[in-house]
Amino acid sequence: MTARCIMVLGTTSGAGKSWLTTALCRYYQRQGFKVAPFKAQNMSNNARVVASPNGLGEVGSAQYFQALAARAEPDVRMNPLLLKPERDTHSQVVLLGQVSEELANMPWRGRSNHVWPVIAQALDDLRAENEVVVIEGAGSPAEINLSSSDIVNMRVALHVQAACLLVTDIDRGGAFAHLYGTWALLPENERALLKGFVLNKFRGDASLLAPGPQMLQDLTGVPTVATLPMWWQHGLPEEDGVFDDRSVARGAVKQTVAVIAYPRISNLDEFQPLKNIPGLRLQWVRSPSELAGLQPSDWIILPGSKNTSGDLAWLRAQGLDAAIAAHAGQGGAVLGVCGGLQMLGEALIDPHGVDGNAPGLGLLPLVTVFEVDKTVRRTKTRFTSAMQGPSQPWAALAGVEVSGYEIHHGQTQPHAAMMAAGNVAVPVLPDGLAWQNPAGNVLGLYLHGLFEDPAALQALFASHLNKSPVPTLDTVFDGLADFIETHFEPGVLQSLLR
Repeated sequence: MTARCIMVLGTTSGAGKSWLTTALCRYYQRQGFKVAPFKAQNMSNNARVVASPNGLGEVGSAQYFQALAARAEPDVRMNPLLLKPERDTHSQVVLLGQVSEELANMPWRGRSNHVWPVIAQALDDLRAENEVVVIEGAGSPAEINLSSSDIVNMRVALHVQAACLLVTDIDRGGAFAHLYGTWALLPENERALLKGFVLNKFRGDASLLAPGPQMLQDLTGVPTVATLPMWWQHGLPEEDGVFDDRSVARGAVKQTVAVIAYPRISNLDEFQPLKNIPGLRLQWVRSPSELAGLQPSDWIILPGSKNTSGDLAWLRAQGLDAAIAAHAGQGGAVLGVCGGLQMLGEALIDPHGVDGNAPGLGLLPLVTVFEVDKTVRRTKTRFTSAMQGPSQPWAALAGVEVSGYEIHHGQTQPHAAMMAAGNVAVPVLPDGLAWQNPAGNVLGLYLHGLFEDPAALQALFASHLNKSPVPTLDTVFDGLADFIETHFEPGVLQSLLR
């Protein structure tokens, strides 16, 4: 096989590249093609554990979901370069699934010559194994300050002579200027690869767009091939590092789950299933006032973090530490996931300069030590049959088998002196994966993906779900494919393969 390549470019970040790529993966798979996704470089702290030449490695979550949409086994070649921001001026660099300190220490522009051969080989290998490869760009292809070191947009498109779609977010305003300006800044050989413009997130009467699309085609020679209506709740996790700030619920609100949205939040996509629970409001929180109305039956979640000590300092600066402690003190449910688990303990100890030293929140008698080597693995395990606090929500997980994944530098153990004094963290998963406080209302675990596990969801939200099952990912992917099939001009999706 030598796959035909279709590439989704955007006029800006957040234009809709990721979800449109996902939709195209499922659309072409349903046409009977063997399909794989690809994104040369992704900058995101949302990552998944997938197959790699060295066993297991990391890729951006967007490419993980795109692979599932294509009904393909996710592997690191689908996102050969992953940048995980740790600070405003520094990112951890992951090449073919493995952390590379050497690349992280290189200048940005100097890095491209080292990684391009790996990126090109990964793409060529996927082309050899598939009939269609759907490629996602990054940011804008017209970032002229970066064009000389480009490894993710038009260099990729030219390498495989991809049929390119350029998508813009019309809800932001200036869509026609964004499309024309992007086209105008591209050299002629790159313009020739643009096969269609896509207007995304349109609200209103589509007839009011005229004569804009025709005028744009007269100027550029590129037709507008789709106007996609605004679709708030398509069911796919938010693309890359962007999440939906709106607090929403299906039906009357019975319970609130408040997720602390610190600056280096990671793996936030794992909370997407909570948006689909009837009567549950998922709320992203940045200030104590947003926690003021919580009831003990409501939850606070401390999610993963790419800079645990930095996000813990931010949390304290906002006064959220006191608000979280007050909720826990009233018997309210608190959950820490990975970095959130580390924050719930007594201390962060960093002998190797991986993350940083810091005192913890003191809600679990645990200590975390950061190691140089990163734990990256898939995990299938079972909660103990004697979870603490029978009146607490976490007791519903007793005996439940769950699957998920781990990505962490920290290794966490009970605080020896506190344990000797009788203040004991109760292990509820084997191998140091999870602990509770004796009261049972505070739970910390290293396992990502708890809310993506059907058994765990059913156990935790049985009263919400009743006979209203949560939509499966397969249903979501089919819905995306149906959506683009309805709103693209007839014959366009087929013509991109020719």
